[in-house]
Amino acid sequence: QVQLVESGGGLVQPGGSLRLSCADSGGTFSRNSMGWFRRAPGQGRDFVAVISPTGTVTNYASSVKGRFFISRDNAKNTLYLQMNSLKPEDTAVYYCAAANYWTSSRTAYNYWGQGTQVTVSS
Repeated sequence: QVQLVESGGGLVQPGGSLRLSCADSGGTFSRNSMGWFRRAPGQGRDFVAVISPTGTVTNYASSVKGRFFISRDNAKNTLYLQMNSLKPEDTAVYYCAAANYWTSSRTAYNYWGQGTQVTVSS
Protein backbone atom coordinates (compact mmCIF):
# COMPACT_ATOMS: atom_id res chain seq x y z
CA GLN A 1 0.00 0.00 0.00
CA VAL A 2 1.46 3.35 -1.05
CA GLN A 3 1.51 5.90 1.76
CA LEU A 4 2.75 9.38 0.91
CA VAL A 5 3.67 12.10 3.37
CA GLU A 6 4.73 15.57 2.23
CA SER A 7 6.87 18.00 4.18
CA GLY A 8 8.82 21.21 3.67
CA GLY A 9 6.06 23.72 3.08
CA GLY A 10 5.92 27.09 4.76
CA LEU A 11 5.94 30.84 4.33
CA VAL A 12 8.54 32.36 2.00
CA GLN A 13 9.08 35.79 0.50
CA PRO A 14 8.75 36.37 -3.24
CA GLY A 15 11.96 35.36 -4.97
CA GLY A 16 12.79 32.83 -2.28
CA SER A 17 13.18 29.06 -2.43
CA LEU A 18 11.72 26.00 -0.77
CA ARG A 19 12.28 22.28 -1.14
CA LEU A 20 9.36 19.95 -0.66
CA SER A 21 9.82 16.29 0.19
CA CYS A 22 7.47 13.36 -0.14
CA ALA A 23 8.24 10.11 1.66
CA ASP A 24 6.69 6.84 0.55
CA SER A 25 6.46 4.07 3.14
CA GLY A 26 4.58 1.65 0.90
CA GLY A 27 7.55 -0.18 -0.60
CA THR A 28 6.73 0.27 -4.30
CA PHE A 29 8.22 3.73 -4.74
CA SER A 30 10.83 2.81 -7.34
CA ARG A 31 8.23 1.30 -9.65
CA ASN A 32 5.92 4.32 -9.76
CA SER A 33 5.96 7.53 -11.69
CA MET A 34 5.63 10.37 -9.21
CA GLY A 35 4.02 13.74 -9.62
CA TRP A 36 3.51 17.02 -7.84
CA PHE A 37 0.21 18.87 -8.05
CA ARG A 38 -1.07 22.01 -6.39
CA ARG A 39 -4.37 23.53 -5.40
CA ALA A 40 -4.53 27.30 -5.15
CA PRO A 41 -7.33 28.91 -3.12
CA GLY A 42 -10.63 28.52 -4.93
CA GLN A 43 -9.15 26.47 -7.77
CA GLY A 44 -8.78 22.86 -8.81
CA ARG A 45 -5.78 20.57 -8.35
CA ASP A 46 -3.32 21.41 -11.12
CA PHE A 47 -0.34 19.52 -12.50
CA VAL A 48 3.08 20.86 -11.53
CA ALA A 49 5.68 18.20 -12.45
CA VAL A 50 6.16 14.50 -13.04
CA ILE A 51 9.16 12.18 -12.96
CA SER A 52 9.60 8.65 -14.33
CA PRO A 53 10.38 5.69 -12.04
CA THR A 54 14.13 5.86 -12.76
CA GLY A 55 14.22 9.65 -12.70
CA THR A 56 15.42 9.96 -16.27
CA VAL A 57 12.33 11.66 -17.69
CA THR A 58 10.61 14.73 -16.30
CA ASN A 59 7.92 17.14 -17.40
CA TYR A 60 6.73 20.45 -16.01
CA ALA A 61 3.79 22.80 -16.23
CA SER A 62 4.70 25.84 -18.28
CA SER A 63 4.06 28.11 -15.29
CA VAL A 64 6.92 26.53 -13.29
CA LYS A 65 9.36 25.43 -16.00
CA GLY A 66 12.84 26.73 -15.30
CA ARG A 67 12.00 27.57 -11.68
CA PHE A 68 10.90 24.22 -10.20
CA PHE A 69 12.86 20.96 -10.37
CA ILE A 70 11.53 17.52 -9.56
CA SER A 71 13.86 14.73 -8.45
CA ARG A 72 13.76 11.45 -6.57
CA ASP A 73 15.98 9.23 -4.47
CA ASN A 74 14.79 5.65 -4.87
CA ALA A 75 17.17 4.43 -2.18
CA LYS A 76 15.38 6.70 0.29
CA ASN A 77 11.89 6.27 -1.21
CA THR A 78 11.65 10.04 -1.37
CA LEU A 79 10.45 12.53 -3.96
CA TYR A 80 11.54 16.16 -4.02
CA LEU A 81 10.41 19.43 -5.52
CA GLN A 82 12.96 22.25 -5.50
CA MET A 83 11.11 25.54 -5.94
CA ASN A 84 13.12 28.65 -6.82
CA SER A 85 12.19 32.22 -7.68
CA LEU A 86 8.86 31.77 -5.97
CA LYS A 87 5.99 34.07 -6.83
CA PRO A 88 2.80 34.93 -4.92
CA GLU A 89 0.85 32.97 -7.53
CA ASP A 90 2.71 29.83 -6.45
CA THR A 91 0.78 29.96 -3.18
CA ALA A 92 -1.11 26.67 -2.90
CA VAL A 93 -1.37 23.36 -1.13
CA TYR A 94 1.14 21.04 -2.80
CA TYR A 95 0.44 17.34 -3.14
CA CYS A 96 2.62 14.45 -4.21
CA ALA A 97 1.03 11.51 -5.97
CA ALA A 98 1.93 8.11 -7.41
CA ALA A 99 0.88 6.62 -10.75
CA ASN A 100 1.47 3.31 -12.49
CA TYR A 101 2.79 5.04 -15.59
CA TRP A 102 4.34 8.35 -16.63
CA THR A 103 1.58 10.92 -17.02
CA SER A 104 0.60 14.48 -16.17
CA SER A 105 -3.09 13.60 -15.98
CA ARG A 106 -4.42 14.07 -12.46
CA THR A 107 -7.01 11.32 -12.89
CA ALA A 108 -4.33 8.69 -13.54
CA TYR A 109 -2.79 9.07 -10.08
CA ASN A 110 -3.94 6.42 -7.64
CA TYR A 111 -2.32 7.56 -4.42
CA TRP A 112 -2.06 11.01 -2.86
CA GLY A 113 -0.42 12.61 0.11
CA GLN A 114 -2.25 14.91 2.50
CA GLY A 115 -0.66 18.06 1.11
CA THR A 116 1.64 20.75 2.43
CA GLN A 117 0.91 24.48 2.39
CA VAL A 118 3.22 26.84 0.55
CA THR A 119 2.59 30.55 0.99
CA VAL A 120 4.58 33.14 -0.95
CA SER A 121 4.10 36.58 0.53
CA SER A 122 6.06 39.57 1.73
